[in-house]
Amino acid sequence: ELLALLDDEYARTIIVETYQEPCSANRLSEICDADPSTVYRRIDRLQNQKLLDAKQRLDPDGHHYEIYEARLEHVAIDVTNNGLKIDTEYVEEEAADTFTRLYEEFSG
Repeated sequence: ELLALLDDEYARTIIVETYQEPCSANRLSEICDADPSTVYRRIDRLQNQKLLDAKQRLDPDGHHYEIYEARLEHVAIDVTNNGLKIDTEYVEEEAADTFTRLYEEFSG
């Protein structure tokens, strides 16, 4: 599933763009030149694979929205006698982010 996801141009663009700087779905839609629904589907798939994190932001009007940040840093594929071995490395979370994520998991 990871390889199929990384084969998708929109998913790769989302990872690269959010690795450089967190982006909103609207901004990603502009960057990808794709409908927001297409971008949200890729965001969901990337989050399911733990390759993308979402964080809440508050705009000047007082509305909440999410920005997305890549967690994927490195993928290695090795051929072995047993098939393909895929290793992934992730961007380290800051301590406050780890605490918030754990709190949300336990309280949700």
